[in-house]
Amino acid sequence: MFAGIVILCHVEDEMEIQDRRVKRTQNLLAKALIALTLEKGYEAVTIRDITERADIGYATFFRHYHDKDALLLDVLDVVLGELMALLRPTASGADPASDGTLIFRYVGEHSEVCRVLLSSRGSAELVRRTQETGTRGVLEDNRPRPGSAVPMEIAAYHLVASSIALIAWWLDHDMPYTPERMGTIYSELIVRPTRAVAFAPQQDR
Repeated sequence: MFAGIVILCHVEDEMEIQDRRVKRTQNLLAKALIALTLEKGYEAVTIRDITERADIGYATFFRHYHDKDALLLDVLDVVLGELMALLRPTASGADPASDGTLIFRYVGEHSEVCRVLLSSRGSAELVRRTQETGTRGVLEDNRPRPGSAVPMEIAAYHLVASSIALIAWWLDHDMPYTPERMGTIYSELIVRPTRAVAFAPQQDR
């Protein structure tokens, strides 16, 4: 019995070590892709470039991803997951300027990654996935305003798409305003007008 427990613990330890190795390899590949894309553009980057920059064997790449697009989408999923985890606890009834500050602070801290995602072939997939996740969250946290001429699903789509466009502008212009200022702009330009037109007042939700 005790021998079985020892073996089980050993197997679990081995799995944990293997999992850490996989994550480390994927992290090195992701960092290499981001750095190379910023240097010479996504289309010019080859898998050989990525593995050499990451100091990882060429064949090892294909044990994790079938091509560089799959690696890029993995990076995208991490960014989306972190953003949604950041915003979800404050989604219901939160001050939109505070939410906006959180968004732009995150983007500022991860500006290189976000630039790559918005400037590469992955940008269309970024928009699609963000639209799906963001729209679903908006619809879950709000009710339609009675008598509104704007359907909820369109308002939610507009809110998320406009937010992405504002982030892209900020990055394209080398982040000329602070995250706090951008949070206010996000609130006043996008969230408050959309809420006023399409969403029920907070006390009615």
